Amino acid sequence: MKRRILIKIGGRAFEGEQGFKELAAAIKSGHELELIIVHGGGAEISQALKNAQRKTEFIDGIRVTRAEDIRIVEDVLSGTINQRIAEWLSANAVACKRMSGKTENLFLVEPMTRGGLNWGYVGTIRRVNVAVVLEALKNGQIPVISPISADEKGASYNVNADSAATALAAASHCTDLVFITDVPGVLVNDEIQSSLTVKQAQSLIADGAIKGGMVAKMESAFEALEQKVPRVHIIQWQGPETLTNIGDRKSMIGTVIKS
Repeated sequence: MKRRILIKIGGRAFEGEQGFKELAAAIKSGHELELIIVHGGGAEISQALKNAQRKTEFIDGIRVTRAEDIRIVEDVLSGTINQRIAEWLSANAVACKRMSGKTENLFLVEPMTRGGLNWGYVGTIRRVNVAVVLEALKNGQIPVISPISADEKGASYNVNADSAATALAAASHCTDLVFITDVPGVLVNDEIQSSLTVKQAQSLIADGAIKGGMVAKMESAFEALEQKVPRVHIIQWQGPETLTNIGDRKSMIGTVIKS
C-alpha cells in the first residue's frame, strides 16, 4: 500500500527552481508514495500589498484580509505562485493538477470569528471535498493547491495554508503531514527537538520555550494528530531523499510530533 504524504511548502522554503528540481526527483524516485502539495506565499503577498499601498496586519500569525486585499492575495497565491510551482515541476517531468480551495469546492469556508475580532476575508474550513484530490492522485497527478477558498455564495476567502494542509491531510487519510519551513525544526534553547509528544510540546509552549510563529504551526500539528494523522513533521528540505526517508520512517534532521 502506498504511503500518502502531504507537504506544506512555506513561502521561503523553496526560493528558487533548484529546490523544485530536487522535489521532482524525489517524486519520481518515490514509487511507493502518493504526494499532495499545499503552498503558502506570505512574503510575496506582503510585497504585492505593499506595491498596492495596502497595509499588512497580522493577529496571532494570521493575516487580516480586507475586501480591498482579497483579490491581490488570490492573484498571488492561486495565480503567480501556484502556476510557478506547477510549471517548475512539469518542466521536470512531474504531472501536476493545479487547484485552489475553490476547485470543485475543495474547501468550503465561513468567515473566521476567533476572539470576536474582525479578520475580514479570512476563512475557517467547514467542509472538505476530498474527492477532487483523490481523483488527481488516481490519474497519476500531483495536486498543487493554493489555500484560497470560497463560502457557500462563492466569495473568496484567504485561508491559512497550515490550516488548509491540516484539514486536507486528515480528510485524505495521509500517513504523514510535513511542514517544510525555513527553520530546521522545533528549537528549544537553540537545540533541535528530534521528537515531541503533544503533551511535551504544550508544556514547552506554556513555558515560553516555543514561541512566535512556531506556536501557530504547533497548533496545526496538534489538530492534525487529533484528526488521526499519524505523524507530523516540521523540517527543512533535505534534498531528493527527503520524501523517501519520511516514507521509510528513517531518522532525519527535524522534529516529529506524535500524539
